[in-house]
Amino acid sequence: MKTALGPLKAPQYDSMTSTTGRARRGRGLRLALGWGLCLCLVIVLALVSLAVGSRTIALEGIWSALTGHGNAAETAIVWQLRIPRTLLGCVVGAALGVAGVLMQSLTRNPLAEPGLAGVNAGASFAVVLAISLFGVTSTSGYVWFAFAGAVLAALAVHGLTRRGMASGQHTRLVLAGAAASATLGAITGILTMFDTTTFDSYRFWVVGALENRGTPALLAAVPFVAAGIALALPLGPALNALALGEEQGSALGLRTGAVRALGLTSVMLLCGAATAAAGPIAFVGLVVPHVLRILLGPDVRWLLAYAIPAGAVLVLASDIAGRVIAPPGEIEAGIVTAFLGAPVLMWLVNRSKAVRI
Repeated sequence: MKTALGPLKAPQYDSMTSTTGRARRGRGLRLALGWGLCLCLVIVLALVSLAVGSRTIALEGIWSALTGHGNAAETAIVWQLRIPRTLLGCVVGAALGVAGVLMQSLTRNPLAEPGLAGVNAGASFAVVLAISLFGVTSTSGYVWFAFAGAVLAALAVHGLTRRGMASGQHTRLVLAGAAASATLGAITGILTMFDTTTFDSYRFWVVGALENRGTPALLAAVPFVAAGIALALPLGPALNALALGEEQGSALGLRTGAVRALGLTSVMLLCGAATAAAGPIAFVGLVVPHVLRILLGPDVRWLLAYAIPAGAVLVLASDIAGRVIAPPGEIEAGIVTAFLGAPVLMWLVNRSKAVRI
């Protein structure tokens, strides 16, 4: 409709719509570029991981070893030791980061972490049983016991709290997970206390490390982590709706029970495989999603996408730092993650202004 003053409202509405569309596209482009930078950082840390250790290898030596033209010693170190270790660090970090985002989104609790479901305690208990009852001492042997224990513990906790989760009472999950972890931890402690042989083998696994895990642990973890991530990424829009609350999500047509079941299944696959392969590496599933939420905002779609490279960055950086701190020995990655992650998390939480893309 036109008047003497010209068109009314329609051009203003079109202008507002186009401005909003440009702003969204601009934010999406910035987030995509940021994700690409995170991936580049993972590649840089992977190269550093191949170079750093009890024997430092120059970049030229790494390239020669990768192309098959290096000396036998450096080629063996790179291909047999450091490549499996570096890839395992990427896989474990990505799994724990995504599992942390899922756990915090499902419980709507920014302090939740994957071990809340009893996964770590279940895996530890299963490893002790494998060592003490069946005499399994190799990582490739008890990785399957650890995975089975993690999944069974998570299923038990979920079964005990299924009714409470359906009604939005997420406190039950926290209490049930804490109770299961305490019970399994006590039994594990008793078994290792009276069996020194079991304790000697178990203590190298329970600290959480990437050293000496080997290719079998990597190959065992990759399919489950890939399935867990493939299951988690499409849940982003549904988890955004779930963040509005149970009633609001249901009103939007969200099947909250199915979303929780799929989310917890993904957490079991991711955290179970990561814990089985590398041992209980704490703090990654807590600090990665919390830091990402401060930097990116609450959109779970981007949090899940960023958690893949961000988790890998934290685990790789921790593993590299552990090798550099105490040469020619090293400090396990599970110990270093706490020293690196805790100060960063405290600093970001206490900043007066959060950085947002």
